[in-house]
Amino acid sequence: MGKETTVLGLPVHAVTMAEAVAEIRQALVTGRRMRVITLNPEMVMAARRQPELDAALRQGDLVVPDGYGVVWALRRSGCKGLERVAGVDLVESLFAAGVPGGLRAFLLGGAAGVAEAAATRITARWPGVRVVGTAHGYFPPPDEDEVIRRINAARPQLLLVGMGLPRQEVWLAENWAKLQVTVGIGVGGALDLWAGRVKRAPHLWRKGRLEWLYRALQEPARFRRLLVLPGFIRLVWREIRLAKRALKVLAE
Repeated sequence: MGKETTVLGLPVHAVTMAEAVAEIRQALVTGRRMRVITLNPEMVMAARRQPELDAALRQGDLVVPDGYGVVWALRRSGCKGLERVAGVDLVESLFAAGVPGGLRAFLLGGAAGVAEAAATRITARWPGVRVVGTAHGYFPPPDEDEVIRRINAARPQLLLVGMGLPRQEVWLAENWAKLQVTVGIGVGGALDLWAGRVKRAPHLWRKGRLEWLYRALQEPARFRRLLVLPGFIRLVWREIRLAKRALKVLAE
């Protein structure tokens, strides 16, 4: 596992995609339980206002740098040997790598029918993946125990939760002790992508670090979420300056 460091006080591992995939795959093979968090600037800023989310993010077993803002912050603070580990790419790499005997996955989230459509397309593209169950993400609190019962009855190794920020991270943290799964990952809107409801940014957009813009153009409501970026950058710069001053004082 890569070096554990922090971004604005939140833990994150400075890893590459290959390292993250290897770590999660090993957990799946050995049965070592692991909650994976794909950290981006929006999550970092939201955690400063929401104690439940802050606590959930601190409980992650593997926190990967999703979002170029987090990668930038880590590099500015001196971290090397890391890269962006986008949640969608991470899970798809796991699907491609597979595990002995086939990977059993449960898809939780999205509107009615989304998880089922995603399951059909996932198993067609990655034959080594067996989707053992699905459920939409709009269940009321009284139905929560039944959803957990269905997940456990299906005996998945991998639970993918696509209920958006902050619900998916908080839900996984609050129910982790009840869930009989090996690895749990919050995947945001990835279920819509796998279901074919939303298009992934073309390769050139992703290579040019413009996937965020492509998604915002498809879903204009996302532009509002981008407003946190200036505040995130300002806080990172302040933290870096304070660290440099502290080092200077210690050196005197």
